Amino acid sequence: MNEQERIKHLSEKIDYYNELYYQKSISEISDFEFDKLLEELTSLEKKFPQYRLPDSPTQRVGGSINKNFNTIKHRYAMLSLGNTYSEQDLEDFDQRVKKLLAENEIPEQELEYICELKFDGLSISLRYENGLLTQGVTRGDGTQGDDVTDNVKTIKTLPMRLKNSDFPADFEVRGEIFMSLDVFKKINEEREAQGLDPHANPRNTASGALKLQDSAEVARRKLDIFLYFIYGENLPFKTHEECVKALEKWGFPVSPTYKKCRNIQEVLAYINHWDKERKKLPLETDGVVIKVNNLSHQKALGFTAKSPRWAIAYKYKAESVGTLLKSVTFQVGRIGTITPVAELQPVQLSGSTVKRASLHNANEIERLDLRVGDTVFVEKGGEIIPKVTGVDMSKRDANSKTFEFITHCPECNTLLVKNEGEAQHFCPNFEHCPPQIKGRLEHFIGRKAMNVESMGEGRIEVLFDNNLAKNIADFYDLTAKSLFGLEKTITDPETGKQKKISFQQKTVENMLQALEKSKEVPFSRVLYAMGIRYVGEGGAKRLVEHFETIENIKNATLDELLKVNDVGQTTAESVFQYFQDADNLQTLARLQQAGLQFTHQSAPKVSLGTQLAGKTILYTGTFSVSRELLEQKIAHYGGKFVSSVSKKLDYLIVGDGAGSSKTDKAKQFGVKMISEQEFFDLIGENPANATMITPQIAPTTQDNKKKDDSQGSLF
Repeated sequence: MNEQERIKHLSEKIDYYNELYYQKSISEISDFEFDKLLEELTSLEKKFPQYRLPDSPTQRVGGSINKNFNTIKHRYAMLSLGNTYSEQDLEDFDQRVKKLLAENEIPEQELEYICELKFDGLSISLRYENGLLTQGVTRGDGTQGDDVTDNVKTIKTLPMRLKNSDFPADFEVRGEIFMSLDVFKKINEEREAQGLDPHANPRNTASGALKLQDSAEVARRKLDIFLYFIYGENLPFKTHEECVKALEKWGFPVSPTYKKCRNIQEVLAYINHWDKERKKLPLETDGVVIKVNNLSHQKALGFTAKSPRWAIAYKYKAESVGTLLKSVTFQVGRIGTITPVAELQPVQLSGSTVKRASLHNANEIERLDLRVGDTVFVEKGGEIIPKVTGVDMSKRDANSKTFEFITHCPECNTLLVKNEGEAQHFCPNFEHCPPQIKGRLEHFIGRKAMNVESMGEGRIEVLFDNNLAKNIADFYDLTAKSLFGLEKTITDPETGKQKKISFQQKTVENMLQALEKSKEVPFSRVLYAMGIRYVGEGGAKRLVEHFETIENIKNATLDELLKVNDVGQTTAESVFQYFQDADNLQTLARLQQAGLQFTHQSAPKVSLGTQLAGKTILYTGTFSVSRELLEQKIAHYGGKFVSSVSKKLDYLIVGDGAGSSKTDKAKQFGVKMISEQEFFDLIGENPANATMITPQIAPTTQDNKKKDDSQGSLF
């Protein structure tokens, strides 16, 4: 047997043992013998890479490094499902389905449902060509996601080459990647043995694992998967049940918990059965997905803008536990918002220990009639965020006192303010309240703002305590000399564990280099980073695109600010007031002197024609092209894309599954509605050939600044 034949023989043998073990729970050989076969195959493939099979089992152990995950557009949009916690809502859903089918002359007696457990994992789309796994893409925003093919291949229950021969030549299969409870438990035991904090829950741990850069590390996380749906052209299936059975036949791991139901009563019986039985499963579940079984019925029912009309997700009520409310503490946000926090007797909830939960505001405390010493019910919102939902009145102390909300800031003792119409109290001591100052500093260096790496929350506290950072402009006055040797021990409020923050040479170098790099961050993110109240990422971008320079924004009148698309009265007033403040203007001057970007470096405007000149346009629904491409075409042909329907709107482009809210408003205002094809006819293009244009942006002065690159070490 030559090397090529041996590689093929070993690959087939290992695949056979893998299938027995992961699909049928049978071990024909010992782990030692299996590892020896895998070692031999790995060694041969290194010596003779030309003979390695495209679906080699060595890919199961990973080894590839992905610094960046490419973005892939989904051929079939990954829409979300409508959710409900109510059986009445399910009965209403059943009535809506029957009514819509009747309108399409489909008899009610032909209606069937398929019920499937809703697993708490990550949605994935997998592409198979000629039976071979060629691509794995995350859900992303539903229209495009990240290419995680190398990481997906490490899931040992997932076939890289299909069995049988009756599968389509090119199709996609949808599923849910998850981490089993046993694997999650072992990972946390290992972390605790190493003195590390345990992970919060299996879903987040699985999500983090799938995005690791090293696929070998992903393999060690032992992710698993269940598949449940097929997409493709001219598929032979008439029902969803036939699709699932085909997946099983082709060797895909499918949860055996699915069931066909003849009516809504059988659906409710399925839900009630699994409400208890699901706790015996080896993975977390949070509900049931109900789908119309017949695929032609699904087509007749269609879609809304966000979800199919033929499916709905029933969510089980979150697990609730009772525990003691020991006290209420208060947190101060970067804009002075006061948030009460329930300090709880530690309790196990949905796989993690809960010690604290947000109480939101004084109104919520009053609504629940919370009192210190109460036994309170705690749930996890979406199985993740802890929240107090009620009080066990049977255990209330007769001498308990009504809770009184604080009147002064817990940090600076300033009298709190509560504006009319707002639920939350806030501290007006914007300039001198320590948590507000630190909050603004943390916001400024955040990933979506200036993205200053190596300067997390703990280091901000050290800088603040040493009077090195009290203002966002202070960051650009930091030097190696002022930073080196600083240290502090801080306590994590969640775990109570202590952590030492130390400024050593490498840390300081990384911080200063990251600050220098932040001077290249585009103007819109700089404006967002400045922390103007009510100005989020989108608002900052719109202001920058409209005014183009900080001087124009600074000098704009309130009326001029209100002319910016989607900038309302509250935001406009906040921006206007911000630039009336002398301290803010001084901070701005220092940031400008430091060399940050305060001019919009827009890409050269590409003009392909004037067919849409002066027209305002909006879209709704899904299309054969991406929404980003639609927006680009609108701009390139002289139009203006807006985000809401108004009397001034010229065209509403209506795609598949368009929602009624926008179309109803368009009818009310007499706005012309056009199809995707009609839009492309207007600009004289064919949607099948439409492509994005990526113009080059002229380099900024920072791009040409090489002075610091040649300085070597900052020490």
